[in-house]
Amino acid sequence: MTPADALRVTARGAMARSAPRSAAVHLFETGLGSHVFVADGSRLFDADPILFSRLDTAQTDWTVGALLAEAGLDEAPAIDDAALSGPPLHALSLAVAQQCNLGCTYCYAQQGEFGGAAQNMSRKTALQAVDLLVDAALPGSRLNLAFLGGEPLANRPVVQAATRYAAERAAERGVDITFSITTNGTLLQPADGAFFEDYGFAVTISVDGPREVHDRLRPYKGGRGSYDRIMEHVRPLLATQRSMQVSARVTVTPANLGLRMTLEQLIAEGFHSVGFAPLLSAPSGQGEMQRDDLELMLGAMIDCGREYERRIRTGARYLFSNMVNAMTEIGKGTHRPYPCGAGAGYLGVSADGELAACHRFVGDPTGALGSLATGIDQGRQAAWLKERHVHRQAPCTLCWARYLCGGGCHHEVIRRGRPACDFIRGWLHYCLGAYLRVSAGAEPGSASDPSAVTSSLSDLAPRIRV
Repeated sequence: MTPADALRVTARGAMARSAPRSAAVHLFETGLGSHVFVADGSRLFDADPILFSRLDTAQTDWTVGALLAEAGLDEAPAIDDAALSGPPLHALSLAVAQQCNLGCTYCYAQQGEFGGAAQNMSRKTALQAVDLLVDAALPGSRLNLAFLGGEPLANRPVVQAATRYAAERAAERGVDITFSITTNGTLLQPADGAFFEDYGFAVTISVDGPREVHDRLRPYKGGRGSYDRIMEHVRPLLATQRSMQVSARVTVTPANLGLRMTLEQLIAEGFHSVGFAPLLSAPSGQGEMQRDDLELMLGAMIDCGREYERRIRTGARYLFSNMVNAMTEIGKGTHRPYPCGAGAGYLGVSADGELAACHRFVGDPTGALGSLATGIDQGRQAAWLKERHVHRQAPCTLCWARYLCGGGCHHEVIRRGRPACDFIRGWLHYCLGAYLRVSAGAEPGSASDPSAVTSSLSDLAPRIRV
């Protein structure tokens, strides 16, 4: 059996075991025993063999609900059908440069220009966006201002001006503000590192693997590879990151499915964390992940996750952000009616001041939600939040993972549907088991306690034995 075959076997097993049988619960077993994940409220329990068997043989969700009530596990629904109404704005992403020097084969922003003419955001527009974000914030709020593109460092003066202004306005209003930027890294200068450090930026570098793989997927527009230039410019930031955090984001296509090799190479370079995201929707369709590709990716993700489990048992850090985030969300019992804050507390701003549901809807009328000149279009926002609620998405209403997933990325779902449901469920199924293995028997402060070896994990929610 080849390594790829072994990964596929792992993935197929996870996909089969995570297929929805009940919208109310997900049943699974580990070496620690039998477990029940209750979709409502994202609650995780150990189950005695009798209850587990009765749930396993239940034929309807009504029967499952009755068994949960009998066991004392029923609660008032954590999420109802009501859409969010007038959510407070807490984050903006500014498309400060709708242009890019790279010619990435799969770019959702169509080579950085979002289907229009290349343009930069003016300083005036950027400061207006800051005012929109800060003016309505209540004292004590926590805000985020993100810079994206295209390539945002093609408009460095506006990035810096907006950051300084936002920090001043936030201090005047008594709110906290954080900053982030997603960059291809080719235009980074030493002074950028000092600036990002001063303002505590979360810096995300788009890098898709080792040199030969990355250069094929993310070349300059003339065809020349970009990997060596990126790493030359990024390494000084990696060596000096203290207040700033420099992470790597890998877009996964059928051409770069060697995740473990990519993860360990980028960790060795000194990135604060490394995360993977499958390419599910591209303007041209080029590079989109198909079922076979997602199957292999899931096997590779689980392989990386198992290495994460091995490392933290020894007290080592393994900065695989997909895994760290999953452990955190499961521990918190995250449950949500939307996959993210897009169109609610988070909006994207185009270079000419149009408001969009998120950065991926810049220039797309599907996600248009007003402008800086006229404000948020509350009617369109209300319609968006109503239609995108997970309870209005099929087949989400039949899926046990709906409140962890939230229905999937709005942009990807609108453009392509839901080709990744089996992948997502398989990953969450693995992560639920991993969470139990990681947290079993851990003493606070011990090497086996995940909160002791990775700062991203908060207090782990206890399991309840029934």
